[in-house]
Amino acid sequence: MKAMILAAGVGRRLGKDGQVQPKSLLRFNGKSLLERHLDYLRDCQIDEVVIAVGYQAEMIEDEIKALGAENWVRTVYNPNYTKGSLVSLWTLREYLTAGDDLLLMDADVLCDRRILERLVKTDIRNCFLLDRDFEPGEEPVKLCVQDGYLVEFRKQVAANLAYDFAGESVGFFRFESALAQSAAPFGSIARRLASRIEYYVTAGLHEEPYEEAIRDLLLETPEAFGYEDITGLPWIEIDFPEDIKRAQNEILPLLGGV
Repeated sequence: MKAMILAAGVGRRLGKDGQVQPKSLLRFNGKSLLERHLDYLRDCQIDEVVIAVGYQAEMIEDEIKALGAENWVRTVYNPNYTKGSLVSLWTLREYLTAGDDLLLMDADVLCDRRILERLVKTDIRNCFLLDRDFEPGEEPVKLCVQDGYLVEFRKQVAANLAYDFAGESVGFFRFESALAQSAAPFGSIARRLASRIEYYVTAGLHEEPYEEAIRDLLLETPEAFGYEDITGLPWIEIDFPEDIKRAQNEILPLLGGV
């Protein structure tokens, strides 16, 4: 299994904290988000990690070297990193079509290691992570479930959509290998995702979030996907200055302060 991390963005919404360095290098108790991700992935015996970089890419390269991870982690530079996350994922398309089981991860998440372990060990081959304990509003990317199936994946949910409950997506995903026997009924989700992203890029829709391409596949074949409920495990996506404070004061203590 391989892991792909999206870490190319500028982080403008963080203000000065997002301008001096990539968000993946924000440090909590002396450890960067990137170091935490790599520690977790190493413990989960992930074969290889590839990181889409752009803004201040050399700082991420320096962090990888400082961690002694050059032989296990590689970077792919996205020269158009200001155009959004979908373009960054497009730069990693060779991995989507390579035939490996894949993890796709946002870099700007501080989380409990058990969240990532759940995704690696799950029997659900194309898997979302869902947290039922979230604050309603426009910012959370929502997952809606009806009769055990995911029926929506978006920040904005239609008022007339029928569903049993909703949760927030953590921003980590698992996609099945193109070569796996069980992928046959629906085709490889990873390969289909590469094709869908190509459509968005070719159509000039590169400013759409990459989640929209995943949503398209979910709505086409909802039975190909499932989710792990990680409610109760601590995590936070860091987009705004107040998220840094909450990560430091609320989430980090729940991780044992490490």
